[in-house]
Amino acid sequence: MSRRSRRPVPAWLRVAPTGFVLAWGGNHFTPLLHVYETVGGYAPWQANLLLGMYVVGLIPGMLLAAALSDRWGRKPLAIVGLLGAMVASTLLAAGMSSFLVLCIGRALAGIGVGVGMSVGSSWIKELSAPPHDPSATATAGARRSSMTLTLGFAIGAGVTGSLAQFVPLPGQMPYLAHLLLCLVAAAALATAPESLPRALRARGSLRDDLRVPSAGHPVFVRLVLPAAPWVFAAAGVAYAILPSTVEEHLGDSATIYATGLTVLTLGVGALAQGAVGLLNRLTRGRALLVGMSGMTVGMVLAAVASDLHDPVLVVAVAALLGASYGVCVVSGLIIAQSLASPRDLAGITGVYYSLSYLGFLLPTILAALTPVLSYTGGLVIVAVICALCLSTVGIGLRRPPRTAAPVEIDEADEADDVLEGAPSPAEDLTLSR
Repeated sequence: MSRRSRRPVPAWLRVAPTGFVLAWGGNHFTPLLHVYETVGGYAPWQANLLLGMYVVGLIPGMLLAAALSDRWGRKPLAIVGLLGAMVASTLLAAGMSSFLVLCIGRALAGIGVGVGMSVGSSWIKELSAPPHDPSATATAGARRSSMTLTLGFAIGAGVTGSLAQFVPLPGQMPYLAHLLLCLVAAAALATAPESLPRALRARGSLRDDLRVPSAGHPVFVRLVLPAAPWVFAAAGVAYAILPSTVEEHLGDSATIYATGLTVLTLGVGALAQGAVGLLNRLTRGRALLVGMSGMTVGMVLAAVASDLHDPVLVVAVAALLGASYGVCVVSGLIIAQSLASPRDLAGITGVYYSLSYLGFLLPTILAALTPVLSYTGGLVIVAVICALCLSTVGIGLRRPPRTAAPVEIDEADEADDVLEGAPSPAEDLTLSR
């Protein structure tokens, strides 16, 4: 086959490896919790603090990276994020004996994930539209970016857990593997086109750039805000809390069990993400409500599984939480991005994922409370709060605000538009700019 007859690699696929390895770097620590407790000698609360520590870097890094990318373009910030992830893995590989070094490494990994989720997601979305991809549907960008991140989270955890279980130097080899993948992603990133034209880039003060007006829209407040933290709260409960409740029954298989649970949760989540468009059509635009319903049931069953200490039941609960995670992360992202103009697309994406990642602090909170509150008791409280958030989303869908005039949806994209067929919510989620 001649070179001329070869089809060029789609522009978004040149960015996807960077988003993939940044997500890998954020989540491949998860199956190592048991390693840090047994090999490193850290207390459970310290291991869970390290798990949540990258939120410290992720949220400010995500919001700042989003603002800077709106000013300078997507590509320079993606390169910075990739370099930060490589430094993070270097520190984590060298810092098994130093809790402080591990904390710094995890915070830097969070900055990398923040760049991947705000800048990377926005870049993929922009490259999934004309002129870069004329055949892409209206929601292809959100699906592609969320799928890229989810696969990075899942595969990274799977490979890391397997290396930790079966290969020498479990505290070092997983990070070396990640460093090699970062180099591969960098080669692909070098050929990716910039997607934000200079004419659309933000001007003025950085302080003004950090403002995201669409985050104050009533639709965002009523629907996205109460649902977003449960996205990664579900993941955290599934593969950080639940393995701890059955650890005494697993013996030497605790690490590989936690790895399998992580891959299962995120694998089911990835499958669920691909079904969000269909789910929205079947429910007339209410996939987020469906996801939150599954989330509430999953939290109730998580409390039951924690009380029974049954490894098989834990697997079933993790699958349900994973499916709920997948539905919520895409449906919430599409709603959030539908409210943004091109100038604050990265900003609203960063705000959305920042709110989502607040849920990843839940395992740390529950672990810190174990001296006075068991995991079972804590999960009961979590389930009640989740049910209240579900009610808030339901009310928000029934009583949509009438503050903005709707615009027409392109009928060519109706087959895939998640807002298709929704009665009153659709009017307010497809807003005029």
